[in-house]
Amino acid sequence: MVVGEGGADRVFHALADATRRDILAHVFRAGTSVSALARLYPMSFAAVQKHVAVLEQAGLVTKERRGREQIVHGDPVALRGAIDGLMSVYEQVWRQRAGRISAILEEES
Repeated sequence: MVVGEGGADRVFHALADATRRDILAHVFRAGTSVSALARLYPMSFAAVQKHVAVLEQAGLVTKERRGREQIVHGDPVALRGAIDGLMSVYEQVWRQRAGRISAILEEES
C-alpha cells in the first residue's frame, strides 16, 4: 500500500518546511500579496515565490492577480482532505489489527 496517493505526498512535502507552514498560517488568516509575504522573511523575493509555488502545486494555496500584485489565498479544504485521507488509511490499519487481537484473545478463552 502506498500512503500519499492522490497528491497527499505533495501536501505533506509542502508542509515539511517551517517557512511554508508559516506562509500558510498567514494566508489562512487573510489573502496576502507575495511581496508582503517576502517582507516577513530574511530571504529573497524569489525564494518566497518558490515556497508559494510549492504550496500552490500541492493545492494548499491559490493565487489571484490584482493589478501588479499576486494575492495568495489558503485553501483549508485541501489541507483537511489530505489529513483526512491519511488518517483514514491508518484508521483502517489499526481497526484490522484490533480485529486480529480480538480474534487471538477469543481463541485463547
